[in-house]
Amino acid sequence: MLMAHPAILRDLVEQYETLRALHAEQGTPASRQRLEDVSYTLCISTGTRRTEDALAVARRQLAAAPEVTDASRRLEETADAAPAAASDVRLTA
Repeated sequence: MLMAHPAILRDLVEQYETLRALHAEQGTPASRQRLEDVSYTLCISTGTRRTEDALAVARRQLAAAPEVTDASRRLEETADAAPAAASDVRLTA
């Protein structure tokens, strides 16, 4: 099974937690939609169907993953800074 990069999982979990708090505070259709979108992506990235399961899997994977090295961060920053060509493919799951 493909596994999402730890930095991607960490970002998704952080986004989920932030959006969950935002939705609890605002309760708007926009905040609900953003929370649903991140929940869906988290489920896809962990191979699960429920958000609770996705969070549990992501946290287990993050606990078992080695820390992201400075070299990995530099590679991610370079990839994010460069404009994507139409033929570029970035797998996140």
